[in-house]
Amino acid sequence: MLLYNTLTRTRDELVPHEDGKIRMYTCGPTVYHFAHIGNLRTYMMEDVLEKALRYLGYDVTRAMNITDVGHLTSDADEGEDKMVKGAKREHKTVLEIAKQYTDAFFADCEKLHIKKPDVVVPATSEISEFIRVIERLIETGYAYEAGGNIYFDTSKPKQYNVFHDFGEEDLEEGVREGVGVDSNKRNKTDFVLWFTKSKFEDQELKWESPFGLGYPGWHIECSCISMKYLGEYLDLHCGGVDNIFPHHTNEIAQSEAYLGHPWCGAWFHVAHLNTASGKMSKSKGEFLTLSLLESKGYDPLAYRFFCLQSHYRKSLVFTYENLDNAAGAYAKLVARIAALDSDGEYDEAGAKPYLDAFRSALENDLNTSLAVTAVYDVLKAPLNGKTKRDLIAKFDTVLSLGLLEAAEKVKEKEAPKADDPRRAEIEKMIAARAEAKKQKNYAEADRIRAELSAMGVTLTDTKDGTTYTIA
Repeated sequence: MLLYNTLTRTRDELVPHEDGKIRMYTCGPTVYHFAHIGNLRTYMMEDVLEKALRYLGYDVTRAMNITDVGHLTSDADEGEDKMVKGAKREHKTVLEIAKQYTDAFFADCEKLHIKKPDVVVPATSEISEFIRVIERLIETGYAYEAGGNIYFDTSKPKQYNVFHDFGEEDLEEGVREGVGVDSNKRNKTDFVLWFTKSKFEDQELKWESPFGLGYPGWHIECSCISMKYLGEYLDLHCGGVDNIFPHHTNEIAQSEAYLGHPWCGAWFHVAHLNTASGKMSKSKGEFLTLSLLESKGYDPLAYRFFCLQSHYRKSLVFTYENLDNAAGAYAKLVARIAALDSDGEYDEAGAKPYLDAFRSALENDLNTSLAVTAVYDVLKAPLNGKTKRDLIAKFDTVLSLGLLEAAEKVKEKEAPKADDPRRAEIEKMIAARAEAKKQKNYAEADRIRAELSAMGVTLTDTKDGTTYTIA
């Protein structure tokens, strides 16, 4: 599989470091509020990636953290802990907030058919591990104490800004929004590994440590959880583009300082979901959650379909008009699948070109748009219904759009009433209408449709035939 590697800025073949297994890590949510649909786009694309790897034959173990402490409200080490902020907002404890929004996150994931990672670890369960790694960084000279806190010294690694995606001026404190100046730091890019002073009086969760009573910084969490559960060599690290700096940059610096060797060679980053006014966030404009979309009548899988129609490295603009278009296209796709029969035997030779095209789309930097196109190509193909349905089932193990399940619900809804005495007459009229259309006698076809409508019969035309419901 070829994936665009943010570290090398090239499409690289994904090769396991050892024993043929892909060790995959994804940065998890900070559970102080609901995930917005921009957050969920990233988790969806990571989900598709994991399923694509499994489909292509890779042995994958995927781990993810749950950030329930240490993530401050700025990109640097300033502001209050987001978990504390959430607890104040809702007059609950931090642990209550963490449970509430962890549950909400996984409920959203279930609705979007996002598979739960093999390993899910709350940061608060690994405090002893953070302390152990920080102690080692102090011993080797990569970390220091100042003002009561423990900082990582970014001047120590041979290269700190390994992604090259930002200039020297972007690293300066006070330049980026929400980044202030910390006079304790030796270098402007140094970051906190353990807090004992910063916002200490407001911090509900704190632990005893050799460095004093306090709590971990955000960046140390992912490194420690990844190394503990996936080992010293990581094959693939995923996240949103906003994590590249400082979070992923800091992860690399501290992990390689601790290990003494390269840590992760492949980095997968998902572009932003934007609104018409810019980057989506929880703090401005309408707070776009999956629950809000559901309250407006949208199927969560229509949102998944919307996201899969765009490449993960391209920024995607969300508008309700765009979502309406995706929802309409998804409904039509499901209706076409519902109209398929199950006749025939699976045609292995006939299926092969479509399997090859789908595989090629996945191998080519996870081109989900082409993967979705492969479904449409199957529907147009000169294949029997059994082969078409089996191919769509295979493709949907990766796309996870619930296509066959949704099609069955459509068929159940549209199934004519078994005891309606007019069934034979209705089906005869539908056949007559089809013949009129074939003869290009559209006036007669419209007349029959109007007559059926007056009888309480609703027709749904697809490329694969006409279905009907009886009111």
